[in-house]
Amino acid sequence: MLGSLRIDDPEERYGAVRLCSDLPLADPAFVRDNGGWVLHLPDNGLARLEYQLELSDHDGETVVVCDPGNPNRAPGAFGEKSVLSAPGYRPPAWLEEPAVTSGYERIRLRVLGRDLDVGVWSPGEGALPLLVAHDGPEYDELAALTRYAGAMIEAGALPPFRVALPPPGDRDEWYSASAAYGRALCNRILPAISELVAVSGRPVGMGASLGGLAMLQAQRTWPGTFAGLFLQSASFFVPRFDRHESGFPRYARIVRFVRGVLRTGAFDHPVPVSMTCGSEEENGHNNRLMANALAAQGYDAHLTEVHDLHNYTAWRDALDPHLTRLLARLWSPR
Repeated sequence: MLGSLRIDDPEERYGAVRLCSDLPLADPAFVRDNGGWVLHLPDNGLARLEYQLELSDHDGETVVVCDPGNPNRAPGAFGEKSVLSAPGYRPPAWLEEPAVTSGYERIRLRVLGRDLDVGVWSPGEGALPLLVAHDGPEYDELAALTRYAGAMIEAGALPPFRVALPPPGDRDEWYSASAAYGRALCNRILPAISELVAVSGRPVGMGASLGGLAMLQAQRTWPGTFAGLFLQSASFFVPRFDRHESGFPRYARIVRFVRGVLRTGAFDHPVPVSMTCGSEEENGHNNRLMANALAAQGYDAHLTEVHDLHNYTAWRDALDPHLTRLLARLWSPR
């Protein structure tokens, strides 16, 4: 249980305080309490909460800041946020465990009018399985993806494998169920990586938010490219739940793609899919729908709801055991 948030304000500098977070609350406003402001959080089972505060002065001017009374911070794609953790929360043990020796190779590509610098993390030589991560540099910096890979290989939980880290390019355009980007990924980026390093078998694709959506779009449109998918908090917009996203420029295209998948009775080229999503995040509804639809179409699809929201730390914390199990299944000797 996360408990309460308190902001000291003995001089009554603020006219209002509101919580800024991905946590859906009916009323995110703090109330005055004994020289400060207090917000009692619901008992929803979350292990941690990333948040900022909107502080309003008595003239109505507002500023959004990290919590000045909380030194705990988490990095993110949109900047640093304060973190409130439940008493039982612990970061993954693999962050502190030994990791295999590794190195990077890089390839520069021209894709859809942009220059992409694609890094490939490798623990050794020879033909190895490949994991391809959308938002690769961010996944590595903010979710310690290659640190995870190195620790799993060193521990013997997974065989040696490589991790390709393509950057997002024009993210909102490319990752929004774009046929042009899916074609470029499958017919340009992946072949170029295979020319740079020796790859055994078909790669596994992973992505979070729009990056997860884009991986599923590529797998559906270019079947046979991927051996499996790992999708975290993917943005499977459905108007019934996600009309608040309608201002996103490619909302309609995403809705069309998702509707097409949900209405398909069968699919000839299913692959194993492991999905994770925050139990209280907005994408929870559409991820449940998608997991059920994929399973009905012959995918071995499983959704795990984690005790967090839509952020890189949540995605990091779910890598083991969920990604580990998927990769072990696909890459273990038969």
